[in-house]
Amino acid sequence: MSSNPVRAASLGMGWWSDVLADAIQRSDKIEIAACFTRSPEKRAAFAEKYGCRAAESYEEILGDPSIEAIINTTPNHVHLDTTRAAAEAGKHIFLDKPVANSIADGKEIARICDEAGVIAAIGYQRRRENQFRWIKKQIDEGKFGKLVQAEANISRDREGQFDLSSWRYTAAGMPGGVMLQIGIHYVDVLEFLMGPVAAVSARSAQLVLPGDNPDVANLLMEHENGAQSILSASYASASEYYLMNIYGKESSAYYDLFGGLRCLRRGADKPENIPFEKNDTIREELDEFASCIRGGGVPEVGPLRATESLAVIQAGIKSAAEGRRVEVAEILEA
Repeated sequence: MSSNPVRAASLGMGWWSDVLADAIQRSDKIEIAACFTRSPEKRAAFAEKYGCRAAESYEEILGDPSIEAIINTTPNHVHLDTTRAAAEAGKHIFLDKPVANSIADGKEIARICDEAGVIAAIGYQRRRENQFRWIKKQIDEGKFGKLVQAEANISRDREGQFDLSSWRYTAAGMPGGVMLQIGIHYVDVLEFLMGPVAAVSARSAQLVLPGDNPDVANLLMEHENGAQSILSASYASASEYYLMNIYGKESSAYYDLFGGLRCLRRGADKPENIPFEKNDTIREELDEFASCIRGGGVPEVGPLRATESLAVIQAGIKSAAEGRRVEVAEILEA
């Protein structure tokens, strides 16, 4: 541990709060000093597991001058209220994605944090994966030429793991279902690699899982540079799977969970394997958050960028509901 790690408090106790806390334990830039959730049993268990203080209230944490930051994994619909309270108390905020359930809330979170002068970072760890960093560098160096198309798949098996009591699996708590819950990760990666999305045509369905939310979704996205991308997201497949293929006029990259990363250059007979190390993306984004607090700088994904990716998903939700092509500007300007 460094001599001056950022002292943070974890707000909201669920499986993802533990994932973030585990990553913090691998970091020397940030530490968990306190925690709060409404369930006394959950916060006591978290405090014991991570060696931190279980606070009796959120207000107790906000009033503690030794706490510098909030690691917020509360439900999407309370992100605005919990962030406003943190910002007013001068606490920096790390929010799990999505930034909120509404564009208005996302914009307001950005405004509040900016006015309060606090750092706000949103958890989009997948863009940090080394295979995508390699592709991005190649694109930026011009080796892909004109970008023309992409296809992506992000799939999980949730049969038998579905908790209908959790806000994460309800239409009210996670509108758009799988599209918002995991599809948004690859929307962010596709915009990172291919540029901003201008319009979306989408379809979704509920095929396997119980409840009131889609478990399969497909988005056809038109990027501002003219390229097109297709994204499939599923909670109904037999196994976990990730795919990201990027096609340029001069080069193409092919990544999948089991086959690794390959690159095919124009004129080549076959693709070359691209070695890369699996990196600790969640620790890296938390380290960046801490570094911005200590040394200034701006997180790679802040509230405004996160609101833009949310708008793409909301355009997809609207498209699926109304059976039409929806421009992202229509959502952002509503």
